[in-house]
Amino acid sequence: MRPVHPFRRLTHAATLCLLVGLASLVQANDARVEVRGVEFETRFDDNGIRYALLGSGVFRYMIWNAYAGAYYQDETASAPAPQSNVPKRLELEYFHAIEADDFAQATRETLRDTLDAEAFARLSDELEAFNRAYRDVVPGDRYALSWDGGELRLALNAETLYRSDDLALANALFGIWLGSNPLRRDFRDALLGR
Repeated sequence: MRPVHPFRRLTHAATLCLLVGLASLVQANDARVEVRGVEFETRFDDNGIRYALLGSGVFRYMIWNAYAGAYYQDETASAPAPQSNVPKRLELEYFHAIEADDFAQATRETLRDTLDAEAFARLSDELEAFNRAYRDVVPGDRYALSWDGGELRLALNAETLYRSDDLALANALFGIWLGSNPLRRDFRDALLGR
């Protein structure tokens, strides 16, 4: 048997390291998506539920990019179900500063316009409690709205600001971006992976 030249061994080792490195890079790239410089996980676990990314996109307001968003659902869900009891999460990362009062006013007005008067009246007290939880944001801040099948949460930069067990409120809030009459249809369709 002929001895293997040391250079050839080194070449084989270098090739193997390169292939392992490329495989790791591909796996790392699969773990995140980038939207206008904002990264979102493609999968994550929260409270024992495995969430999978359905879609992501940028919400444009007039001529400005307002925020990047990503929508997740329990990975066992067979189809997008943003207004249901299916566990879900919407993450929005902001490109501009926005005051808490502006969030509250926009949420209140949007729900008043999209819900019938009776549904809006039923949610009114809980909606106002939700609106009081908003905080001002600066570029790079991220809100997450989630429903885990029993609890609605609003978090800012991973700090929970609000909790409720009101499914009707959760469905109304997710409907702002993901319902049949969303703020922007193109953004909704991107989030739902259409």
